[in-house]
Amino acid sequence: MTPSSNIKNIPFSLAHGSRIGLFGGSFNPPHEGHAHIARLALTRLNLQEVWWLVSPQNPLKDAEDSSHFQSRLAQTIEVADHPRFRVSDLEQRLGTKFSIDIIRILINRFPNGRFVWIMGADNFIQLPRWRAWEAIMQEIPVAVFARPEHHIRAGLCQAAERFKSFRIPEQNAGALCDYRPPAWSLVMSQLHGASSTAIRQKAAIESNSSTP
Repeated sequence: MTPSSNIKNIPFSLAHGSRIGLFGGSFNPPHEGHAHIARLALTRLNLQEVWWLVSPQNPLKDAEDSSHFQSRLAQTIEVADHPRFRVSDLEQRLGTKFSIDIIRILINRFPNGRFVWIMGADNFIQLPRWRAWEAIMQEIPVAVFARPEHHIRAGLCQAAERFKSFRIPEQNAGALCDYRPPAWSLVMSQLHGASSTAIRQKAAIESNSSTP
């Protein structure tokens, strides 16, 4: 079965012209920094909803470093406590491994929707490592949100340079969904210091210190 073969089984309905932010990630674990970005996306991008797409496994990371999918999904549901957030296990159910796959599936399933891909500045810097990364930029508008220690580099990185002529001024980010891709914007805001990596490292240190 190909990832898109059961596309009609997606249990979502979408009104014509709905403005949706797609927020993909491992969320390993999810934290307030993720919720901070998602709330900003609602207001700064003029969205109706943000869909949190929990990845079964990040292809760029070691599976041994990831918590069980169902655990991450349940934790994400707790963190994404907002009436305009939707947490989904679509990637697991559809069998997608790469962001480009789920993006194409949702755009094809909801041709009358208006989507924007949400990501942190740290991920934008490493975007060229993603499968079909240029195709992602050409398929969907991208909103890059500032992250501590990464927001300056994000504006100068390879992806920013490759698509520099398609950068949308931050003051126009509220209309990003309306732009034909490629289109991207770097959204500056109050930075949030929470980090999944730091949380995992702290948990590992605490676990080791408690071992006899």
